[in-house]
Amino acid sequence: MVDVGAKDVTKRVARAAGRIAMLPATLAMVREGTAKKGDVLGVARIAAIQAAKRTSDLIPLAHPLMLTRVGVEFAHETDAIAIAVTVETQDRTGVEMEALTAVSVGLLTIYDMCKAVDRGMRIEGVRLLEKSGGRSGHYVAE
Repeated sequence: MVDVGAKDVTKRVARAAGRIAMLPATLAMVREGTAKKGDVLGVARIAAIQAAKRTSDLIPLAHPLMLTRVGVEFAHETDAIAIAVTVETQDRTGVEMEALTAVSVGLLTIYDMCKAVDRGMRIEGVRLLEKSGGRSGHYVAE
């Protein structure tokens, strides 16, 4: 791991997003709450939060961090569900990996809960949208 001991503790924020494209019938099932496995977005929200908290267990060189906030938002699109995750901490290193991991696991959870009716779903566009705090400053994706 990179030595972050000499870095200042600052507020760090990262926001990441992605989407899962699906058939209209699958999207309707999620919206109506009729999936056989239960509340798809409720479970995906918890999965995303847990993933952010456990990122250092999944990504070999990621530092374990004390997160102060994980916010998960979903949006229904015409042919997809979008997820955006904001992660915050007061620490010596950023939370980009936590935000990206949360988005990925949230989308994978949606896939898992809906795969019985739509194996052709596609996870797309997982990316960092914005990060702030730390030595490298503020980044906003184009």
